[in-house]
Amino acid sequence: QLHLTMSEKKELTKSLEMVQKELQEKESEMKREISEYKDRLLQAEKDHQDALTEANRKNEIEIEACQDKLNSLEHFISSQKMEIEHLKSNKEELNNSLKEANQTLGELLKTKVR
Repeated sequence: QLHLTMSEKKELTKSLEMVQKELQEKESEMKREISEYKDRLLQAEKDHQDALTEANRKNEIEIEACQDKLNSLEHFISSQKMEIEHLKSNKEELNNSLKEANQTLGELLKTKVR
């Protein structure tokens, strides 16, 4: 009976060692897979960050271009307003000159009629 028990113990020990070896192999495989997933996640995060950085750079360039265009249009509007004011002033002067000329003409006509 002792021999039988010792034989069973030997078989159980052998079986336990096999199970432990299997578990170690599975653990090793899982660690490798986890490492691969971490690497892929880090790469995806890096790619995402790179894409965000590039999108931000393009947006900043576009905003700057729009700001330049806006500044240019504001300058153009300002110069147009100045031109309008200048033309209004000239019109006023011309109207005044025309009134004076009409008055002078009227006086000359009265003088001529007399």
